[in-house]
Amino acid sequence: MRPRPILGAEMSDEPLRVLIADDDPLARGALRRALGEAGIDVVAETGSPLQTAELAAAQRPDVVLMDAALGAGRPPEPIALVLDRAPEVRVLVLANAPETRAAMTALRAGASGYLSRDIDLVALARAVRGVAAGEAAVSRELTDELLRAVRELPARDAGMRPVTSPLTTREWEVLDLLCLERSTQEIAATLFITDETVRSHVRNILRKLDVGSRAEAVRAAGALRGTG
Repeated sequence: MRPRPILGAEMSDEPLRVLIADDDPLARGALRRALGEAGIDVVAETGSPLQTAELAAAQRPDVVLMDAALGAGRPPEPIALVLDRAPEVRVLVLANAPETRAAMTALRAGASGYLSRDIDLVALARAVRGVAAGEAAVSRELTDELLRAVRELPARDAGMRPVTSPLTTREWEVLDLLCLERSTQEIAATLFITDETVRSHVRNILRKLDVGSRAEAVRAAGALRGTG
């Protein structure tokens, strides 16, 4: 597996590596040419949700650039498949007609960005680099919606994240739901992953936080956030 740049993609000497997932061959070609002109290496491309996850696991790209219509217009499932197989990979979704609800669903499923396909291709390359470096790529309108959603978060500090943490983004998502007393099945349904994947994330959370139960993990989360 190729090690990922720790300080962000722009700090690495290696070219940024992208997997394109779009069922339109012409769209894939346009994206491949635009990214290539920006010095970004397209390591693979596909129009299949399942193959997207397989290629992500095999190639370990920095970013998966995914069409929102992939998988019959159901982006959460392809996103979840990718992140289950390659949790360190970042997903940037492109939509023909971006909708706030669809964007929020994709972001909740683990996407790092959600942009209009009409975006200028030079700006797209910048967005891909930003996502690889750990930034979010969303429109100003969507940012307003996200801020509104944060203000409406339920009690018990779910959603707050410390600046530094041993947990991955997906593990924090699972831990947030544990803080809300969600069951394994409820977490799986919310994050579009399997029950066994939830249990695997919980085991990793307990190990990383050096605790022995879900209740102790919730208390440890409060301590990490500075609220426990």
